[in-house]
Amino acid sequence: MPEKKVALVNRKASYGSTDGRESLDALLALATFNNSLSVFFIGDGIYQLIKNQLPRLILQKNYQPVFKLLDLYDVKNIYVCEDSLKRRNISENDLIIKVAMLSNKELKQHLAQQDQLLGF
Repeated sequence: MPEKKVALVNRKASYGSTDGRESLDALLALATFNNSLSVFFIGDGIYQLIKNQLPRLILQKNYQPVFKLLDLYDVKNIYVCEDSLKRRNISENDLIIKVAMLSNKELKQHLAQQDQLLGF
């Protein structure tokens, strides 16, 4: 039986809730069982990937270094909404990991190809 395509969709900023960390934990757990994973960063979700954040200033734990483990877990399908970056005046160089940029049309196409979507 073919593996299900599972996508985690991140729409919330880094430290306003626990969703970013929970999404990352779920992604790593799923990666041990499924090689057909994708992760999407849309809207405020792109703030999770901004370099040089200082969460300790708001008494939060920095979970960003864990993103660098995605390569070790063979998570290759990491997508960012290009429009979300433009609207927030953020460039691809501001991000902590390599991502694939998708237009709104491409984003919809990639999301439609998934068997399961998990929203955070």
